Parts: sequence; C-alpha cells; structure tokens
Amino acid sequence: MTVWTNGCFDVMHAGHIALFEYARSLGDSLVVGLDTDERVRSNKGPTRPVHTLEQRMKVVSSIRFVDKVVSFSSNEELIERIRQEKVSLIVVGSDYVGKRVIGSEIAAVCFFSRVPNLSSTRILNANSV
Repeated sequence: MTVWTNGCFDVMHAGHIALFEYARSLGDSLVVGLDTDERVRSNKGPTRPVHTLEQRMKVVSSIRFVDKVVSFSSNEELIERIRQEKVSLIVVGSDYVGKRVIGSEIAAVCFFSRVPNLSSTRILNANSV
C-alpha cells in the first residue's frame, strides 16, 4: 500500500521525522509531496521558503522512511500526483481534523498527532528575536 503525506518541509525538525516514520509504518512505501517555492510563498509569506524546492527535495529524499519525493504547485496538481502514485492512505497532521483534506475523495485519511511545541514557523520566529 502506498502512503502519502505532503507539506513544505522547509525547516526540518524532529516532528517531521516522526510524521514520516509513522506514515511509512502504515504501508509499503511513503511518497512525500512538497509544495513548490511559489506555493510556499503564497501560503506562508514572502520570507518563505528558507530553502529552495531543490534543497528541500534533497533533504526529504535522504530520510530513510521516505521512498519517493514529488512536488506540486496547485491543489489540482496535488490531486493528480495522488492519483499518479496510486495512493491508498493520506497522512495529515491532527490540526486537520474537521477540515477538508485535499485528496480525501481518492484515498483514506489518517491523522498524525503532532509533536507538541515543534513547528518550523515557531523555530523561525524564535531565531528572529
């Protein structure tokens, strides 16, 4: 079974590794979708991403729980990637409980309990003071 998770994964931390480990434990392979630089900027603001898509893809693909990394620039492309990869399960953070999960019409959704006090935004904000 192919498992999917996605995000910008710009400033990696232990919470991301826990997500990848958990997601990979649920299937035979884990595909990670990365937002393009333009999409990250649109969602997170003009100072993001800190690292380019190429750099982020290199880092994420080096993680042992990750079998494949792809990118997407729109919701439509995200859905197409999920279809192309024949995803059976999408793993998203527990902050998405009760919200629309893109791709849920294609694959089942599982929620990952986020690691408390770990977020890229929080790390970046702490380092800017």
